Amino acid sequence: MENKSFTELLVWQQGRLLTSMIYTLTKSFPKDELFGLSSQMRRAAVSIPSNIAEGCGRQTHRDTLQFLFIARGSLYELETQLYVALDQQYLSSTVCDEVLLSITNCKKLLHGFINHYKSKLV
Repeated sequence: MENKSFTELLVWQQGRLLTSMIYTLTKSFPKDELFGLSSQMRRAAVSIPSNIAEGCGRQTHRDTLQFLFIARGSLYELETQLYVALDQQYLSSTVCDEVLLSITNCKKLLHGFINHYKSKLV
């Protein structure tokens, strides 16, 4: 995996797709949320593929893992924010379910990637 560019990694590609999904979704949020929930969701989403990429650029497996953990934290943060948006009726349950499916997919891929690097520490 270390020989691949981060852009070739499925986990990064799926994080990027999720980010695009969030940008599209938040465009329909109320204008008074522009600097609130909308902005927070976008920052959390961007953080996912960004930290995967940064982790891939690190020199040690331990450093890589640190950035993968940050990406995972951002993924959980985004999931929570999605539920808040649902509670505020900024999106339908159908749209929410679609985004949650993408989040779950990213979680699985990221978990596998984290486990890959954890196995290299022993």
